[in-house]
Amino acid sequence: IKGKQAEFKGPPSVGQAIMKNLPPSDIVESCSVAGPGFVNVVLSKNWIAQSLQKMLIDGIDTWAPKLLLKRAVVDFSSPNIAKEMHVGHLRSTIIGDTLSRMLEFSHVEVLRRNHVGDWGTQFGMLIEFLFEKFRNPEDVNEAAIGDLQTFYKASKVKFDSDPEFKQRAQQAVVRLQGGETRYCEAWKKICEISRIEFHRVYERLGVHLEEKGESFYNPYIPGVLDELNKKGMIEDSEGARVIFLKDVNIPLIVVKSDGGYNYASTDLAALWYRLNEEKAEWIIYVTDVGQQQHFDMVFKAAKRAGWLPADDSSYPKTTHVGFGLVLGEDGKRFRTRNTEVVRLVDLLDEAKNRSKTALLERDTAKEWPEEEVEKTSEAVGYGAVKYADLKNNRLTNYTFNFDQMLNDK
Repeated sequence: IKGKQAEFKGPPSVGQAIMKNLPPSDIVESCSVAGPGFVNVVLSKNWIAQSLQKMLIDGIDTWAPKLLLKRAVVDFSSPNIAKEMHVGHLRSTIIGDTLSRMLEFSHVEVLRRNHVGDWGTQFGMLIEFLFEKFRNPEDVNEAAIGDLQTFYKASKVKFDSDPEFKQRAQQAVVRLQGGETRYCEAWKKICEISRIEFHRVYERLGVHLEEKGESFYNPYIPGVLDELNKKGMIEDSEGARVIFLKDVNIPLIVVKSDGGYNYASTDLAALWYRLNEEKAEWIIYVTDVGQQQHFDMVFKAAKRAGWLPADDSSYPKTTHVGFGLVLGEDGKRFRTRNTEVVRLVDLLDEAKNRSKTALLERDTAKEWPEEEVEKTSEAVGYGAVKYADLKNNRLTNYTFNFDQMLNDK
């Protein structure tokens, strides 16, 4: 209004005008204008009492927002098989679980998808290494392999230093992808052991997920690429097969120059499956902000193919929910002293132990039975880890600090 010839003189008169023009409502008891034009609204005690009574009788569900969709896919957590879950997976897991809970509260059926990295070239290396260590694949179990992370590292060292092993590993990928029984069995073993690790973390965090990994979508890739090809979207470029997108200066590679598939081919197949087979109306991807461009390109390709409407506000739709990195005190990506990323299991142990120590310093807890101390320590410790993540701005990096995280204030 400033600078316009209006009857208002200063903010208080604007406040008065707003107040006088508010429609009558059961929610509002009274209004007043204070100071430099603040409009204060007093809620009706009667309305609050009725609302609380309704909530207590009919349940809190009656407060859920009504959404225009029935089914959503939330793709979150998604660690790589044979690598341990680290602090980076924590954010995706907590944010994804929170979004799923909010949608479920709003009566949406949520398919909570764990898109684990369980396919690709690294498996040739792991399988060959497994065959070297164990003559009989039947002997392979969690106890025998021990720490999968160490197993992975040892196989990587051999892969980088032994040309003959590298060649065998590359052939193993072809054999696995060709469906040879021995290789498929070994692959299943490695995935199984990895899953046990992941499950421990999810159980502690109280997070429920259903796994559909990269390997699940693999059989759908040729058909999906064929459909895109028929629409004239796929072109040859420097030996690779790519999709050129408007206003993007790099192409989306869907078949590598060696004929292999990549993330983009898997993600396009997964998106096709979620839209056509699972009939999802909203598909949400929770990954770090570094993958923003990748998903933007996949979504653009899907719009060009006519899978998604051009208008972002109508369904079906896709959304990338990015998040910042977890940093150490030095401002770099959070790792332990020996430049390893911090294992999520260790982090949760530490959270529980610290909350237990703090709990036992209180006189009241000293008489508690051991079981109650354990239960409370877990609830407070894991709760603190979740809260510390959710109270930070989702898009910015945050510095990981145990003392702050477990500060019971």
